[in-house]
Amino acid sequence: MKIGIAGVGGIGSNVALNLVRSGVMQLKLVDFDRVEPGNLNRQFYFADQVGLFKVDALKVNLHRIDPSAHLEAQVRRIDAQNCAELFHDCDLIVEGFDRQADKKMLIEIFADKKQVVCACGIAGSDLADIRSRRIGKSYIVGDFTTDCHQARLFSHKVTTVANHMSEFILCQPGVLNDPASK
Repeated sequence: MKIGIAGVGGIGSNVALNLVRSGVMQLKLVDFDRVEPGNLNRQFYFADQVGLFKVDALKVNLHRIDPSAHLEAQVRRIDAQNCAELFHDCDLIVEGFDRQADKKMLIEIFADKKQVVCACGIAGSDLADIRSRRIGKSYIVGDFTTDCHQARLFSHKVTTVANHMSEFILCQPGVLNDPASK
C-alpha cells in the first residue's frame, strides 16, 4: 500500500516516522516548504537540515531508519489544481496542512475516492480533549478546537495526534503486509 503525505511538517513528518518504523515501505512525501529553526521543536528534522526542503530532509531521515523504504519526495505546493494528480497513485492520504482551507480542499477532492487521515486542533498543551471522528472516508484526530493561530505548538501534543493518526493507518487492511508485524 502506498501512502501519500500532504505536508511534512509537525503532523506529516511524525506520521511518516511512525509508519516507516512500523514497516510501511511506500510513502509519497509532498511539500514545498524548507526546514526552519522554529520547526525543530516538534518536527522530525535536525539543526543541520535548516534551509533544506522538508521533503528532501525527511527522506534522508527516514532512510536512516530503513534504507530499503521506497520514498518519493516532491517539492510542490499542493493546490486544488494539482492535488488529485499528485496523489492519484496513493491508496491513503495523510493531511498535514497548516491552513484550514487546504485541509478542506484535500478532503473535498478525495471525499468519495480515497481515505484521508486528518488533524484538527493540534495546538496548545492539553491532551485531555484529543479524540477522533469518522466523516465519510475521512478520519480526523485532534481536539477540534485549538488551532495554531490560537496557541503555541508543542511537541507532545503534535506527536500525540500524529500517533493516533498512525494507529488508524496501521490498522487498515493491506498497510502492513506481514500479519506477524501487526
